[in-house]
Amino acid sequence: MSALLIGYARCSTDQQDLTAQRDALLGLGVEPERIYVDHGLTGTNRERPGLREALAAGRASDTLVVTKLDPLARSLPDARAIADELTGRQISLSLGGSVYDPTDAVGRLLFNVLAMVAEFESDLIRLRTRDGMKVAKAKGRLRGKQPKLSRRQEAHLVSLIRSGEYSTMEVAELFSVGRSTVYRAIERQRIPAGADLADTASRR
Repeated sequence: MSALLIGYARCSTDQQDLTAQRDALLGLGVEPERIYVDHGLTGTNRERPGLREALAAGRASDTLVVTKLDPLARSLPDARAIADELTGRQISLSLGGSVYDPTDAVGRLLFNVLAMVAEFESDLIRLRTRDGMKVAKAKGRLRGKQPKLSRRQEAHLVSLIRSGEYSTMEVAELFSVGRSTVYRAIERQRIPAGADLADTASRR
């Protein structure tokens, strides 16, 4: 049996498209039916059905093909585990057309270096994201979940309830909020819930 090319593609979110990776794999000679994919799974997640199927489909002398290392592994331990499996099964790895033989000492060294670079890039992205969030928070751009009502609106809402002219449901509709928001406002203002509920019931 002649050696086969087994393709693998992955994207970490459902919003991303795999078309570019698929086209690149086809350009590298992989048959469409031999392309396995994982959609919406991160590279640090080892439980990837598509990757598991791709590795299972490979036989000795076959080649696992990915466009670059990122879709395959985003951490050094993960990359080493995949390299160990490829080595044990005598499957080569093609990264964008450059073939590495994990059973060869030089090929394994190059693969580990690439894995270290991928892990380093992943760490940099996380650091930049974390630093960016800190800057945004410091500038007041990242405030977390905002309350549905301002303090002034909440005080007005509670005053309407106290007046006895409006039911909880009517106030909720007036402020375009749910009744749970009204109840929380009432609780914060320490208005007896029983009186409010009785008022609500009388107006239904």
